[in-house]
Amino acid sequence: MEKITYRTHGTCSRAIHFTKTDDGRITDISFDGGCNGNLKALSILCDGMTPEEIASKLLGNTCGFKNTSCADQFAKAVMQK
Repeated sequence: MEKITYRTHGTCSRAIHFTKTDDGRITDISFDGGCNGNLKALSILCDGMTPEEIASKLLGNTCGFKNTSCADQFAKAVMQK
C-alpha cells in the first residue's frame, strides 16, 4: 500500500491525497481546497477504482475557463505512479 500526495496545477484545490492498494486500486481519496461537495462526491464515486477506470472517466475534464479541473488533475495523479 502506498500513500500519495499530488500537488495540483491550475485548480482551486491545492493537493490530492489517496492510497494505492497493493492490487492497484485507489482508496482514501481527499482534496485540499476546491469545491468541497463536488470533491467529496468524486472521492466516494472513485473509491476502489483502478487508475485506468478513473482516467477513462475524468481525464480531459475542464472547469470553467481553465484547461484542467480537479477531476482532470486527479486522473493525472493516479496515472503518474
